[in-house]
Amino acid sequence: MSVVKINALTVPAEMRAALEQRFAGRAGMVEQADGFEWFELLRPIEGTDTYLVYTRWRSEEDFQKWQSSQAFEEGHRRAAAEAAAGANAPAGQGAPAGHGGGAGHGGHGGHGGHGGASGHGGTGAPAATGATLWSFEVVQSAAPGSD
Repeated sequence: MSVVKINALTVPAEMRAALEQRFAGRAGMVEQADGFEWFELLRPIEGTDTYLVYTRWRSEEDFQKWQSSQAFEEGHRRAAAEAAAGANAPAGQGAPAGHGGGAGHGGHGGHGGHGGASGHGGTGAPAATGATLWSFEVVQSAAPGSD
């Protein structure tokens, strides 16, 4: 049975672009992970500053394997290096867009994955001021044309 991991990220208005650039520039490593099924970054429309990072996995075990994988760790190491480079860049210049394989790839948990509290935007500042992980089992689903 599939599992869904949703990371709710509190993102101040001035950091939205940095967060979105990080996800747009991700290396795509998660797509190669065994058991990975889906990813979406959901931008709030109005009334909230919370982004949702949705990932779907074949099983909890597959998610845990990804989270402890070398690809996951490498993506987060690159993200930290890029954020540090952005913090040292001249005014008006940030780190290169992208967060490597870590952003948006099931990087959930107490360490604020998905650009959460420990993630950095292009300016070297945190892109999110908080992160909460929600976990769900898929009990029912529907798609167009499915009866």
